[in-house]
Amino acid sequence: MTEKVWMGAIFLKDEGGYEILLKSLEHYKKRLRTIGQSPELKDSAAMFASVLNQQAMKTVPKIDEVVEKIKNSINDIQAVKNLSDEIPFFEKALMCYESDIDKAQNTGHEYFVKLVGDLSEVKNDLSTIKTALKKIKEYSE
Repeated sequence: MTEKVWMGAIFLKDEGGYEILLKSLEHYKKRLRTIGQSPELKDSAAMFASVLNQQAMKTVPKIDEVVEKIKNSINDIQAVKNLSDEIPFFEKALMCYESDIDKAQNTGHEYFVKLVGDLSEVKNDLSTIKTALKKIKEYSE
């Protein structure tokens, strides 16, 4: 029986997927660092907000670690394949970025607009995010 190969590695290395992934991870870190200012959190109970803030601060070092792994492995397809353990984390970062772009576009709330930056530029990332979410989960048959 042959071992399945993570096709997402090819997307990351050869199709430039690492660019949107790094951008999403940086956004995710920024989002977690400013989570206390989030309109969604301001509407929640104070106790819940505290727990969420604690979890967010625990996640930030993990983001830095994953970014470093990507940067150190992007030139070697075998090293990129070792990143497959991070697929759930990649998905979280990509979905967070996608969600915040949508919120910035649909609500125009200052927090989200400021968080994502230039809307005319980042809305182009939406299709790339969708592609990345699809491709990073692909394995050979």
